[in-house]
Amino acid sequence: MPVVTLTPAFMASGLVSLSGKRTEWCDAEVRGLLIEVRSAPDSIPTWYLRYKADGKTAYTRLGNVQELGLAQARKQAITLKAQHTLAPKQVVEAKAPMGTMTLDVFMRDHYMPHAFLHKRSAKKDEQLFRLHIGPRFGTLPLDKISRREVAFFHNDLRAKGQSSASADHSLKLLRRALNLAVQWEFLEKNPLVGIALFNEANGVENYLDDAAVQRLVAVLRTDRNRTVSLLLMFLLSCGARKGSAMQAKWCEIERDNRVWKIPAVNSKSKRSASVPLNDSAMWVLDQLDTRGKSEYLFVNKRTGKPFTSIRTVWRRISKEAKLNDTGNGGNVRVHDLRHTFASMLVSAGRSLYQVQQILGHSDPKITMRYAHLSAKTLQEAANAASVLVPQLPAKAA
Repeated sequence: MPVVTLTPAFMASGLVSLSGKRTEWCDAEVRGLLIEVRSAPDSIPTWYLRYKADGKTAYTRLGNVQELGLAQARKQAITLKAQHTLAPKQVVEAKAPMGTMTLDVFMRDHYMPHAFLHKRSAKKDEQLFRLHIGPRFGTLPLDKISRREVAFFHNDLRAKGQSSASADHSLKLLRRALNLAVQWEFLEKNPLVGIALFNEANGVENYLDDAAVQRLVAVLRTDRNRTVSLLLMFLLSCGARKGSAMQAKWCEIERDNRVWKIPAVNSKSKRSASVPLNDSAMWVLDQLDTRGKSEYLFVNKRTGKPFTSIRTVWRRISKEAKLNDTGNGGNVRVHDLRHTFASMLVSAGRSLYQVQQILGHSDPKITMRYAHLSAKTLQEAANAASVLVPQLPAKAA
């Protein structure tokens, strides 16, 4: 039973039977998920979930690889694992007084299966709990976790050198976990409701001005790395996130409607999104040579696969365009193209609601970071209706 990190590329070329009859290729990312490959020429590799039931090894067939893709199989496996984990425990724990389960048990058996199913940052949650929260509170029953001790813990993280934002992440995770414990009736109430965060405003937002945008576009039009240049122009044209664009497929593009349908698996919010494509974005699509040759829009010429990183090329291009010479601390990121796109929308008089919808923000609070730009636009609009100043006499020197 070889254990490998399954990828679309490996599944396309490496799924062979190593023995005379069959081989189970086990996924290193989701424990228990495997693909059974048989040596028969007409057999189709099939997904299974292997788990323990009543002390015995059991298998559940999920479907063959033609019916389920890698992401779908992993999602189904995580869901089934959570069901197998939770079902027997609900019977046992129902007899115990509410709140007596330890935080370690709750996080392992309940929170983490839920997080891996619903959150992209589940691995970060696991890391925060293992390194910081678990050593301090893991052995405590849920109803023994006090607001006072958590406040001390929060301050201690800051005193040990963590940034305010990092310390807040641990507190938010613990608060979220106890909220779910209440929701799932393991705890009567959450003692951390309303607990204060450091809430340091450390968000980095750079906006390229018109001159910087023009310099960048001039470099992108002539740079030798055409694919990355077109990818960057696409980001600047539609405000998409880099990860979503690097995984974009031709089947997601509706040219007639001028819409890019981002599937939930490639969306940060884990919900499907529709991105309107303006003339610039459509121009970029017309320049790509991958249509009919690859399922992906932007393909690395060396690997024949989507890009995993464009950091080196971006660093060179941003230097040639002198983007770091505009008073922004020398740290213009690819993500700042998204901020720039949003600033152009606001400067053009678009409402924050429209910006939220176009950028696909799940929470309007995120869009409020652009409110100061909106205020500036409104001030300029108000000045256009200023009828008194032109008629007043100039102030004497």
